[in-house]
Amino acid sequence: QDPSSPHSVHSYSSRENGVEKVPLGRKEAVPLSPTSMASSSSTSPSRSKDAPTVEKAGTPSLKSSTPTSQGDATAPGSSGAQQFRPAAAKAPVDLLALGLRNPLGVQSPYSAAFGMAHPAVNGDMAGTGAYASLHLMSPQLNGAAAAVGASSYGRSPLVPALTRCPLQVGYDPHPHMRVPGLAAGMQVGTSGKPAYSFHVSADGQMQPVPFPPDALIGSGIPRHARQLHTLTHGEVVCAVTISNSTRHVYTGGKGCVKVWDVGQPGTKTAVAQLDCLNRDNYIRSCKLLPDGRSLIVGGEASTLSIWDLAAPTPRIKAELTSSAPACYALAISPDAKVCFSCCSDGNIVVWDLQNQTLVRQFQGHTDGASCIDISNYGTKLWTGGLDNTVRCWDLREGRQLQQHDFSSQIFSLGYCPTGEWLAVGMESSNVEILHVTKPDKYQLHLHESCVLSLKFASCGKWFVSTGKDNLLNAWRTPYGASIFQSKETSSVLSCDVSTDDQFIVTGSGDKKATVYEVIY
Repeated sequence: QDPSSPHSVHSYSSRENGVEKVPLGRKEAVPLSPTSMASSSSTSPSRSKDAPTVEKAGTPSLKSSTPTSQGDATAPGSSGAQQFRPAAAKAPVDLLALGLRNPLGVQSPYSAAFGMAHPAVNGDMAGTGAYASLHLMSPQLNGAAAAVGASSYGRSPLVPALTRCPLQVGYDPHPHMRVPGLAAGMQVGTSGKPAYSFHVSADGQMQPVPFPPDALIGSGIPRHARQLHTLTHGEVVCAVTISNSTRHVYTGGKGCVKVWDVGQPGTKTAVAQLDCLNRDNYIRSCKLLPDGRSLIVGGEASTLSIWDLAAPTPRIKAELTSSAPACYALAISPDAKVCFSCCSDGNIVVWDLQNQTLVRQFQGHTDGASCIDISNYGTKLWTGGLDNTVRCWDLREGRQLQQHDFSSQIFSLGYCPTGEWLAVGMESSNVEILHVTKPDKYQLHLHESCVLSLKFASCGKWFVSTGKDNLLNAWRTPYGASIFQSKETSSVLSCDVSTDDQFIVTGSGDKKATVYEVIY
C-alpha cells in the first residue's frame, strides 16, 4: 500500500568488517537457478542445476529460449589478448524466472538466520544491545566488539522497533559460510557476525576490508531512505526508470509501460499507458533520452519501440528491428545519438537514433548479453553475459578491449560515473567491484540470491543493487560498506537512481514499483 506517512527503510550500522568466509560455497544448498555453470577459471567445483519442469504461473519467460553457446570464447584470465577455447553449451536461462522464484518458499540454510542477524554489519556488533540504539560504530575496527566506540558518531535510531532483532553474543547465523581449516576466532568476532566485504588481490588472496573512518559520513553519502510511493502496476515490473526532473516514473511490465506522476503526494494511478511489443511479452528495459522527450523500450521481441513523449498523446515514432528474438538491456550514449541493445543471441547491436538504422554489432558473448553500461566519457562499453563474462568494448574502434571471466552468470552491472570501478551483480549472489585498469577487486556478500539489477548514483560515491532475495542494498564505492538495506515483499527485479541522487525506484515481482526518497 502507499503509506500515508513515509517511513524509514531499515538502516543499519555497517561498519565492522569481520573475517573471511567461503565466497562461493554458500550457494551449494540452494537449487533455485536453472543455469548450468561452466567456467574453467572457477576455483570452485562446477555445479549443474537442473531447470524445473513446472514454471510458476504468471512468471515471465522467454518465448524463444536463449541460444546455446556458439563460436569461441576468450580463455580465462585474459583481459586483452584473445586466446580461444571451445565454448561449453549452456542451458537457456531466464533472468526474470530466476528472480520470481521466492527464495523464502523453499527450505534453505538462510531462512532461519535471515531474521535473526542483519548482515549490514561487516563483522561485529557491540553485544546484545547493539540493535536497540543502532549508533554508528567506528568502521575501521576489524572483528572486535566495539562497545566503547558505539556512540562515536552518535547516529540517531533509524529502524522501526518491530524490526529490531538483538543478536546473541556468539551466535553464528551463517555456519555454512565458514572457511574450512580456519580457527573459529579468526572467522568471527564476539558476535559471531561474518564479514561481508573482501578485498581480492591479483593473486586471488581474500582479506576482509577494514573500512575507513569516513565510510558512512561526509557529503554525498546517504543516511538512509524512506518509502514515498507504491506504484501498483498490475504486472511484474521488470524495468523502471525515473525522469531527470524526477516528476515521472516509467514502469515496464507485460506488454506495456505505464507512466506515473510522482511529483505530488497521495495514492498513485498511472497517467498514461504505452502499449509495446505483444500483449503477453514482458518489457525488459526502458530508457529515457536525456531531454526526457523520448523513451526507448525493449523486451521479449525483436523490435525496439521509440516513443515520442512530447506529443499531446505519447505515440510510437520509430521501431528498430534486429534478428535477435529478445532484448535484455538498453543503454543510450551521452550525446543521445546512439542506442545499444543487449540481445538474447549474445550480440550487442548499435543503433543510429537519428536515422533509425543498425550501424554495427559487437560479437563476442557466446550466450545472451544480459546487462550494459557506458563509461563516463562515452568511449567504452561494458557488457555482462550469461556466458559468465564481462567484456569491455572500444566504441570508436569497434573492438573488444578486455574480458573478465567468472564462475557465475552475470545479471547486472554498472560503471562508476566518477572513477575507474565497475560493479557486477552475479547469479551466485556476489557483487564484485572491479578496477578497470588494475587486477585487484572487492567482493561483497550480503545478497542471499541472484543480484538482478544494479545502479550507481551520479556522484559515484554509492550504488544500489537488488536481488531475488527481496533486498535493496545501498553500498559505498568501491569497498562496499553497507549504507542501508530495504526488504521488500518479493524479488526486486529492477532499479534506477534519479540523476540528482535524491530518489531510488525499484520494480518488483509483486506487480508494483516503489519510490524511495534518499535521506542525507
